[in-house]
Amino acid sequence: MKIGIDARAAKWYRGTGIGTYTYQLINCLNKIDTKNKFLLFSPEKFSPKINFNDNFTLENISKCNLKNNFWNEVNIPNILYNKDIEIYHVPQNGIGLPKKKNCKFVITLHDVIPYKMPETVSHRYLKIFHENIPKIISLCDGIITVSNYSKNDIIKTLNIPKEKIFVTYLAGESIYRPLNKNICKEKIKNLYSIKDDFILYVGGFSPRKNILGLIESFSTVVNKYKKDIRLVIAGKKGISYPIYKKRTEELNIENKVIFPGFIPLDHLPYFYNASELFVYPSFYEGFGLPPVEAISCGTPTITSNITSMPEVIGDGGLLVNPYDIDELSNTMYNILSSNELKDLLSKKGLIHSKYLNWNKTAKETINIYKNILK
Repeated sequence: MKIGIDARAAKWYRGTGIGTYTYQLINCLNKIDTKNKFLLFSPEKFSPKINFNDNFTLENISKCNLKNNFWNEVNIPNILYNKDIEIYHVPQNGIGLPKKKNCKFVITLHDVIPYKMPETVSHRYLKIFHENIPKIISLCDGIITVSNYSKNDIIKTLNIPKEKIFVTYLAGESIYRPLNKNICKEKIKNLYSIKDDFILYVGGFSPRKNILGLIESFSTVVNKYKKDIRLVIAGKKGISYPIYKKRTEELNIENKVIFPGFIPLDHLPYFYNASELFVYPSFYEGFGLPPVEAISCGTPTITSNITSMPEVIGDGGLLVNPYDIDELSNTMYNILSSNELKDLLSKKGLIHSKYLNWNKTAKETINIYKNILK
């Protein structure tokens, strides 16, 4: 097979679920496949630290330099004219798919959040999504998505035949593994001046992530828990940050909640391993990578019992109703108060994380390409 892949998200959107997915898909295709030919459309100065095999070729895109934002830039299609490609894959929800079709097209549509919860995405992305998705779907020969929940959502929302949609799970990257907790706590102390024990959240600041519910639940835990504990809410602060900061002030816990901002990829394993507990009470996820990263580190984890999270996390963490503040706060308190429960969740999480593997994702993707080309 001669396969083209839009690799722009692997550089421009690294640190997000879509960016991680694109990078690891390319990385693991390179590990497992030396027969098929791959043409990667990548930004200039793309240095992914992958020792590419001879069957991989990189074509730089000199026109794009991300002056505006990811979705604006990636919305410019790569030029496929005169390229000897049998199938072309766009991993970032199909945004940037060429309008002229001269080979089979496949996209990865991670979710349909702009349709289900439009108030939780940026106006720019919402506009691009709504303008482009109907056209993209009409050109697609196959759609990959990241959970069976997301597949069913796509079928219902976009009225697409189920035979056209394929599921491949995501996984934690190899950097997410158990590390010495004391060493990680010392690293966090030196790098971020966080000295106390802490509960961790990592992810976006969109309202659908339910950070307000997390803050309110934590305020209850603070009043019950006898030891000093902080809540670390890590991620790019965005336009919702003042709302979250104000809520901590209203609840008189502003000195207990820390917003360190965006955490570099190589620092994240320290945070997961140094934390007492990871909490991800999202209202909606197509997959949800941070809880998988947390359980891969052996960190006791709480996440939502709705959308894709029960399918993704299974018994690797505790599942709660994200709309129930009391249930979330009680579950946080119970884990913090019990070393036995912490150990049990840590072991279960590590076992479950082994079922999610990027090499498996890459193998299944190759089979999807073959299926579509038939």
